[in-house]
Amino acid sequence: MTTAPERATSTPAPDPDTGTRPGDSTAASGTTRLRRVVERERTPVQRVVDRVVGEQSVVGAWAESAAGWARRTLLPVVEPITGFGWAVLVGTAAMLTAGVLLGWKELIVIGLVGALLLGAAVVFIVGRNRYRIELDLAYTRVVVGERALGRIEIHSAAQKPLLPATIEVPVGKALASFHLPRMKPGDVHEDVFAIPTSRRTILQVGPVRSVRGDPVGLLRRQVKWTDPVELFVHPKTVQLDETAPGLIRDLEGITTRDLTSSDIAFHALRDYVAGDDRRYIHWKSSARTGTLMVRQFEQTRRSVLALGLSTSPDDYADAAEFETAISILGSLGVQAVRDEMDVVVQTSRQTLPATTGKRLLDALSGVEWSSRDDRFLDLAATVAQAHAGASVIMLHAGATVDPALVRRARTLLPSQARVIVFTVVKDAKPRLQPIGDTALATIGSVSDLPRVMRGVALQ
Repeated sequence: MTTAPERATSTPAPDPDTGTRPGDSTAASGTTRLRRVVERERTPVQRVVDRVVGEQSVVGAWAESAAGWARRTLLPVVEPITGFGWAVLVGTAAMLTAGVLLGWKELIVIGLVGALLLGAAVVFIVGRNRYRIELDLAYTRVVVGERALGRIEIHSAAQKPLLPATIEVPVGKALASFHLPRMKPGDVHEDVFAIPTSRRTILQVGPVRSVRGDPVGLLRRQVKWTDPVELFVHPKTVQLDETAPGLIRDLEGITTRDLTSSDIAFHALRDYVAGDDRRYIHWKSSARTGTLMVRQFEQTRRSVLALGLSTSPDDYADAAEFETAISILGSLGVQAVRDEMDVVVQTSRQTLPATTGKRLLDALSGVEWSSRDDRFLDLAATVAQAHAGASVIMLHAGATVDPALVRRARTLLPSQARVIVFTVVKDAKPRLQPIGDTALATIGSVSDLPRVMRGVALQ
């Protein structure tokens, strides 16, 4: 007699927290008992702390929700109110309250007049303007002293005529304002403006915004239509000769004390070791000694130009010297990049990007001095630490840096590097002064730099 096979049944895995399986009749009661035991084991202080933390999380979520509601609802209502508008609003409420409480009709009349003014001001800003505005700069990079031209083109994107408005374009800390006349659907209005660039800086132009307000100045509603555009005002630079003399120490680079089996700078001969490249066997010496001899070389490295700029006001007589120092550094750096040299630029505060001439001039546009920045000697120590492999080091400072300070700075710099220090002295004639193995170049204007560099090449 054959018996039917038993039906296979799957047993659910037990819960890792309670040790019970789903479907177990005692699962719910076991879990409840476990939680009660854990709750009894907690001290009263711990239970109070848990309650307070829970209440704080609820209060925090409620506060965040209320803040979001206020930003969405209240901010658009109160943002158009100007300072004068707030004064009139508070004065109107005070006059009406005092007039009603004291029974003074004169105060009530003054309060009503204020309320009428506020109501009339609302009429001027109610409504939605529909524009399509384009902001365009002829050049986003100009040299200090040049005028940068900008253009705004305003298209009416509404189905109905738009009331007159004011268009504002922030330019740095200044503000350009234009009157926008009444526009019909499809109208286009264009304005051109010039940006004076009297100093080296990075200007943020825009965003373009439309402004509507009442004649009294109680309410002012503005809407932004474009993103801001950066305008880089580069320092003045001069063109130097190609492969400017004095910039490159030598064509092969600088030699080091590290020995290698293949390079340019010959050092000595040594016995042949299995695995050496046979191309470097010195056959004449091998024939004379009877053993194989191979050449040994000193490792050379690519020439690196390190430019250092002090940004401490104590190293300059005035701001004009600081600007000239930046122009000199920019001229040297741009020429070195053109000559495909490795260039590093270090200020008292930070390292500037110098992979291309444009990036270097962009970075120099935003350099400012500060009394908290390191002075000349500290700059020399930073350059020595951060760029110890530099073959040419050029430091830039002002009239307060004297030869004694230059001597002290030289002791901090790498011994293998050629060091040139540029000190800017207002209206000074260019001259070169050797201080040991350091060249001290005194210069009064960036236009004298090509002449100074030709003198450096002769030293």
